[in-house]
Amino acid sequence: MTATSLTLRGAGARQLAGTGTLLRFALRRDRVLIPVWVAVNTLMVLSMPNTLKTLYGTRAQRDDLMHQMATNSSLRALVGPVFDDSLGALTAWRVGVYAGALAAVTSLLVVIRHTRDEEESGRQELVVSGMVGRRAPLTAGLLAAAVASGALALLVAGGLAGHGGAGAVALGLGLAGVGMVFATLAAIVAQLTESARLARGLTAAGLGAAFVLRAAGDSSTDDGSSVLTWLSPLGWLENLRPYARERWWVLLLFAAAALVQGVVAYELAGRRDTGMSFLPTRPGPASGRLGTASALARRLQRGALLGWSAGFFLAGVVYGGLTDGAADLVRDNDKARQIFERMGGRSGITDSFLASMTGMLGLIAALYVVASVLRLHGEETSGRAEPLLANAVGRLRWAGGHLALAFGGTVLIMVLTGLGFAVGYGKEVGPIMAACVVQVPAVWVVGGVAVLLYGFVPRAAQAAWGVAGAVLLIGWVGPALNAPRAVLDLSPFGHLPKLPGGSMEWTPVLVLLVLSVALVAAGLAGLRRRDMTT
Repeated sequence: MTATSLTLRGAGARQLAGTGTLLRFALRRDRVLIPVWVAVNTLMVLSMPNTLKTLYGTRAQRDDLMHQMATNSSLRALVGPVFDDSLGALTAWRVGVYAGALAAVTSLLVVIRHTRDEEESGRQELVVSGMVGRRAPLTAGLLAAAVASGALALLVAGGLAGHGGAGAVALGLGLAGVGMVFATLAAIVAQLTESARLARGLTAAGLGAAFVLRAAGDSSTDDGSSVLTWLSPLGWLENLRPYARERWWVLLLFAAAALVQGVVAYELAGRRDTGMSFLPTRPGPASGRLGTASALARRLQRGALLGWSAGFFLAGVVYGGLTDGAADLVRDNDKARQIFERMGGRSGITDSFLASMTGMLGLIAALYVVASVLRLHGEETSGRAEPLLANAVGRLRWAGGHLALAFGGTVLIMVLTGLGFAVGYGKEVGPIMAACVVQVPAVWVVGGVAVLLYGFVPRAAQAAWGVAGAVLLIGWVGPALNAPRAVLDLSPFGHLPKLPGGSMEWTPVLVLLVLSVALVAAGLAGLRRRDMTT
């Protein structure tokens, strides 16, 4: 071994010094976030076999499903094509795309939290000033995402092994592959941007583009062979074909994409100073339109709000356009109809589908309100709130600007969702708009819990993600498993009237509104009395 190679090896080791310690610290910080999101994803996948067994228990029902998916391009755009009628293949078909998207969200949140978030707060500069290598924080973030993806793969593979070991392993590895592709993509974006908020938004936009490409490709072909499908990591997951003569070589696409993106991220990380970025944020005025705390909050959160609003509007257009096709698919299947009725009421299959889809988007809107509320925590821990509060700006006025964007933004998002449904479906504009807006009180309750946690126990504020994850789990999996009413009622969404089609019940809506106000008021009282942290 030459002296040059020894020198290079030593330099590489120094670049990664402290990685193990940072990884243990990252996993400790994520001891709530990772288990909750992995558990939600795993339970969503593992709940499907029994549900699908009741839906398509006979050969005739499975044959009819195969025919419907071959001829209904709208449904293929929603969930992808069916490659086999076995229970395992139907499970991969029904939840594969959405489980992959959820794995991607988990990974991007973890990576950005331990890279750009740490730099933005100033903590990473203190860390790397010690015996910590330049690329150790990035490596620890990617390894934390790998732990989450690996745990998901093991749980899914173990849970579905009874339906076929090879297919279970393929689906588990495919989900982990999607997670790591978006983990490394998030690592690249974290080097390019100066804002963690922007990094999350851009990576999420990449995930949205992957979903759109896959949907567009699947709507044009019934076998996943479209070029557009192959341009999307979510399309790779379906073309892996778990339980349908697995294409193991597709896993090489995940490995190659993650490797290339990882190399790019490491190269970029070595070419910039800590806290800097290749796309610096444009400086803004310190007076005029940014002369108040509320104006600053709007400036900080407007990008996220615009992104969520556009995404929900497009989702409304897509789901509205799929309404008639989805209704045709489940109209003759009693079990499927019962699940939609448990989710959306018993007013007719079309209204039930619309109610279940608006309810699902309401559940996702809970993620927006949590992220927006926790912006307060990020501003506080980064030290940026302290200079503002040192001037003639009270804590309540400072927090109020962010909370107005969080709770008012929820209303905007759901209104735009209703407009999207109106564009895509073209009927029942008033009832669909009401169905979207009625989700707001339940979303506000989740946001109120986030405010309460932040106000009283800021160190546990991230547990609000666990609350949102639990609500998602109850709303998505509960009706499919025919969960007891007592379990469904644990979620604020379980108390909402089933619109459109059902009768409007004002009492639970008003109770949820009062509860959300009480939670926010209590949280603000706690914020006013406690010490600010850094």
